[in-house]
Amino acid sequence: MRSELMFAALAGLSAVAMGAFAAHGLKASLPAESLAVLQTAVQYQLWHALALLWVCQRQVTHPGRSLRVAAACFVGGILCFSGSLYLLILAHWPMGIITPIGGLLLIAGWAALLYHGATSLNASKPAPRP
Repeated sequence: MRSELMFAALAGLSAVAMGAFAAHGLKASLPAESLAVLQTAVQYQLWHALALLWVCQRQVTHPGRSLRVAAACFVGGILCFSGSLYLLILAHWPMGIITPIGGLLLIAGWAALLYHGATSLNASKPAPRP
């Protein structure tokens, strides 16, 4: 999980930097709808960086496959979803199907967390007394 932790930190750092750049450096040069797309990319990136940090921390105390799946989905989702929106707005490079795939990966990450919660709660229940 070390690489995922480092990715989460980089994703958080770059989300804040991109948000500031969009708000101060691009505000005068981009139309409002493009700024709104950038804001969406930044928000999704930052929220999922925080979710990835939590997954990394949880993996230390409750290791499991579902947490590894969630981490991989969040990493891929951030790269595909936010990354494709950045490329669309800043480089005018439409990424086609990549953005929705990124969104599906983010959803899959949350589904993996839901599964982890359901299975780890069952596993941590005390055994019934005879």
